[in-house]
Amino acid sequence: MPAHLSFPSLAARSASALTLALALAFPAAAEVPVPVDQPYPGTIGLTVDATDLSQQIFRVRMSIPVRPGPLTLLYPQWLPGNHGPSGPLTQLAGLKLSANGKAVEWTRDPVQVFAFHLNVPQGASTLEAEYQYLSPLDGNQGRITMTDDILGVQWPSVTLYPAGYVARRINVQANLLLPAGWQYGTALETAERQGNAVHFKPTDLETLVDSPLFAGRYFKRIDLAPGAKVPVMLNIVADTPEALEAKPEQIAAHRAMVEQAAKLFRSHHYDHYDFLFALSDEFGGIGREHHQSSENGTKASYFTEWSKGEAGRDLLAHEYTHSWDGKFRRPAGQDVPNFNTPLQNSLLWVYEGQTQYWGNVLSARSGMFSQQGARDAFAAAAAHYDAVKGRDWRAMQDTVNDPIINGRRPLGWANWQRSEDYYTEGMLIWLDVDTRIREMSGDKRSLDDFARAFYGVNDGSHLPSFYNFDDVVAALNQVQPYDWANFLRAKLDGHGPGAPLDGLARAGWKLVYTDTPTDYIKSGEERSKATDFSYSLGFSASVEGNIRNVVWDGVGFRAGLAANSSIVAVNNRAYKGALLKAAIKEAKEKHQPIELLVKKGNTFRTVKLEYYEGLRYPRLERIAGTKDRLEEIFKALK
Repeated sequence: MPAHLSFPSLAARSASALTLALALAFPAAAEVPVPVDQPYPGTIGLTVDATDLSQQIFRVRMSIPVRPGPLTLLYPQWLPGNHGPSGPLTQLAGLKLSANGKAVEWTRDPVQVFAFHLNVPQGASTLEAEYQYLSPLDGNQGRITMTDDILGVQWPSVTLYPAGYVARRINVQANLLLPAGWQYGTALETAERQGNAVHFKPTDLETLVDSPLFAGRYFKRIDLAPGAKVPVMLNIVADTPEALEAKPEQIAAHRAMVEQAAKLFRSHHYDHYDFLFALSDEFGGIGREHHQSSENGTKASYFTEWSKGEAGRDLLAHEYTHSWDGKFRRPAGQDVPNFNTPLQNSLLWVYEGQTQYWGNVLSARSGMFSQQGARDAFAAAAAHYDAVKGRDWRAMQDTVNDPIINGRRPLGWANWQRSEDYYTEGMLIWLDVDTRIREMSGDKRSLDDFARAFYGVNDGSHLPSFYNFDDVVAALNQVQPYDWANFLRAKLDGHGPGAPLDGLARAGWKLVYTDTPTDYIKSGEERSKATDFSYSLGFSASVEGNIRNVVWDGVGFRAGLAANSSIVAVNNRAYKGALLKAAIKEAKEKHQPIELLVKKGNTFRTVKLEYYEGLRYPRLERIAGTKDRLEEIFKALK
């Protein structure tokens, strides 16, 4: 060994290896200032240029009042209404910072990667930031928020903010440059519009982030509460001017929905409410709640093909209900100081589950749904959750963690893995609560009384009111004494068997299956472009034959089918949904297996399904001799 070369001793090497191992096991502590309830000095200026329709790029500039020394900027991670860490960080690009005309370098935090550290140079009082939000160009990159005719501005996607302060103590003055001639809707207050440049009144960051904007080439604003002291507006953007044209009876149903909500909650917690409503086959569909507005996106044919079905027509009622349930009354775990503090979702079965219930009920009470359509919606929900095999191992309560665990990524085996079941299974639990209150009180009280007592307080106040599980139980006991704590825990933490359907029975109805789909199911199939065989063969199939939603341990599952295959042929004939329906009927008559030619990748195989029970579609049937409480629940309030 040459004299000038030496190697560390075995002990030294062992110590070095241990140090390296510890470094890998325990990453460096994040150095992000903790938010403090103190005012941020000055007002941040935010300007968004949303005119690049062809490339779908939002170009952003910020002017941030600063003092010399260390500063951390945050990109919002935990977004309101998303229930999880869904901030689109990958689409933030081109971040350049400067002060006094000179570049200021930044470093991303190695642990909290939504945080950017920098040092403000001496003598600087303003930090300039320039960057882009590269909105999705294709659905596999995220929801489309800009088309040639419509755009949506979600402020957390285009905003950075200083760490160390609670969001409501940071003031921002936002500006927006729109394409020429476009109109917009938002809950934000406009200071002035100069041509295509819109200047909003300064507001706190929490309000800004909670106040999105829809703008469009084709735009219409409709007053849904004419004569009311507190305005409620429907701001519609669409692919074409024809899609904006709503018939008087359609608008009357929307106005009735707003009126029924007012009669239910007997309060409001907004100065004015703005439905942002996109009717488009290109702009991404959405339903997202905000305190004084909501983002709603559905097919361009919403008004023009109104008669084709009611499935999905509860969207606006659901999001409107959130102004009371979720935004005014909020679970304690949602009480966070800024948008980079983790949320806790344990009470989403109230936040979303009860909202799902009221969305359906208000739709029925207003005529957005017929009573038959509302019953069919409950039947579809009851059947779906009654067939969830994942209940065997995973309680519904645990599904409140799905926005954090999964973030709505596609699931290969959703029937077994479970997803955000707190929405609709939560709705079934609240139907059980409602009918139980009605039964125990001799139909003198109902969940309506809970809604008024729990959500109808502090009329006119914007300040959120937080609650925990015990508060929910106490409010229910004020309406109708009962062991609500154990009742709710049994539903939330139990494993069935089957879905919680006691509420349907107490309402005078039972879930049955027939060989004919309801209009609600037909409408759902048309919207999803699929044929549903869930309750017969145990899967659905797209118009192209792609297999979806395989029921764990169902007929198709036991035959080896999965959502990575497509049906090429049925009994030696090219696949069509109607052809497979006919084959199911024939199998029942002749008791012969259904033969499918299935393609997976480049491999073809023949699968025989030994199923002989015919087509099965859910619907509700009256229980003879019982009171029809669903009719009472769906009856419009006087």
